[in-house]
Amino acid sequence: MRQHRRTLRLLGPLLLVAITASVTGAAPAPAASPTPLDRVIPAPASVAPGGSPYRITRGTHIRVDGSRETRGVGEYLARILRPSTGYRLPVTAQGAGGIRLRLAEGPFGAEGYRLDSGRAGVTITAARAAGLFHGVQTLRQLLPAAVEKDSVQPGPWLVAGGTITDTPRYGWRGAMLDVSRHFFTVDQVKRYIDQLALYKINKLHLHLSDDQGWRIAIDSWPRLAAYGGSTEVGGGPGGFYTKADYKEIVRYAASRYLEVVPEIDMPGHTNAALASYADLNCDGVAPPLYTGTEVGFSSLCVGKEITYDFVDDVIRELAALTPGRYLHIGGDEAHSTSHEDYVKFMDQVQPIVAKYDKTVVGWHQLTGATPAPGALAQYWGLDGTSAEEKAQVAKAARNGTGLILSPADRVYLDMKYTKETPLGLSWAGYVEVKRSYDWDPGAYLPGVPGGAVRGVEAPMWSETLENSAHIEFMAFPRLPGVAELGWSPAATHDWERYRGRLAAQAERWDALGIEWYRSPQVPWPAACGR
Repeated sequence: MRQHRRTLRLLGPLLLVAITASVTGAAPAPAASPTPLDRVIPAPASVAPGGSPYRITRGTHIRVDGSRETRGVGEYLARILRPSTGYRLPVTAQGAGGIRLRLAEGPFGAEGYRLDSGRAGVTITAARAAGLFHGVQTLRQLLPAAVEKDSVQPGPWLVAGGTITDTPRYGWRGAMLDVSRHFFTVDQVKRYIDQLALYKINKLHLHLSDDQGWRIAIDSWPRLAAYGGSTEVGGGPGGFYTKADYKEIVRYAASRYLEVVPEIDMPGHTNAALASYADLNCDGVAPPLYTGTEVGFSSLCVGKEITYDFVDDVIRELAALTPGRYLHIGGDEAHSTSHEDYVKFMDQVQPIVAKYDKTVVGWHQLTGATPAPGALAQYWGLDGTSAEEKAQVAKAARNGTGLILSPADRVYLDMKYTKETPLGLSWAGYVEVKRSYDWDPGAYLPGVPGGAVRGVEAPMWSETLENSAHIEFMAFPRLPGVAELGWSPAATHDWERYRGRLAAQAERWDALGIEWYRSPQVPWPAACGR
């Protein structure tokens, strides 16, 4: 595979030269203008601009109430602002003015917030700490992109005056990272978490097992990680997360208000497990480890009792490590499992998930069996998927199964942008930025009640991706659009307006050192991304 290594040339800080008219006769430099309140991504539900802007200065404090969570959000904001402003920005429960974070009852729900800005200060109000955190992401985008840099910048640090009132359209706004085809370290996952948080993503779906690698330590079946995790696509060394590693990912994600949803894909996509333990195979013979990219050839042995002992042990240990509500059991591309065996398998495995107090999530093929009460099905079909398959999903939705929408020819972030894209695959077609953004999750699948759609998720499969630069190049600029589809009211979705807001993000990505694709569909600033 030819690796993509684009040299990112970051702009240096803009040199502001103020020459007074009394000395040179020249006109004074124009005053800096704050970013308009409606320039952020995802688009806020309501924007009311007006009044004077607030200016962050050396005397600014970040004021919080007495709760531990609010102080945590305040410290997070301070860590972002201090390097670039050079200001102390103490986090305190005393005084008034400055930047204030407050919890209060109101029409915010679990994740909404209100941001009020004026000459005296900025106040972010929410009913829950998650809302404060999302409000902080909006505040970041209202400040100049240079605020993201790790060295002192000249400013000024202005926040436009007015009010933003914001709540999400959907409760599930996810991103999936496949750590099985290629393994990514804890630090690489953390880097992606920080990028997801900027756009108010609240679910991190980790694809922890597949044919090419098993990535989570299971004490009762130690060869899964030690042997099954020892390679990856192309024959590299692979790797796996110890339980301490996984707990650190979960902790870090929670600090950014993302819930980790772990996936153990089964009964197919299981060659790493089958290679690790011969008894999991129907013939008792372990296949060799696999480093290719074909799919659909592996299956757990549905008729063996040891299969369900294995599943019980894995789910028990993984559930104990995962404080979130959900556990993903895969279920896609089980081509070597008969339909009868597939249904039997799902009938036996879903109660195991419930036994350990988790809610089942599965790929939409789960709807071909009998989804458990409360289960979620993740749709990854195409616009051109057969009407019969779509009808099966819609029927399950009408019967109470919630849907997460991840249509592969819209939001699979590993799909090539164009045929020239040096990374990614193209089995679902080419997915440019407009195609990824320009659809409505609430009206996408015919026959699905609007209330059955729980949200959207952008999967990132890693057959061709080996490092953070690869992940970023495929995620940006498409990821922010998926985040907007999940957060913003449908009435705000307009490609022409969106592409202008998206272009304004480029300078921020450069400041953060993010690799990104310069799509010709977007009017990027000329100096960015070079």
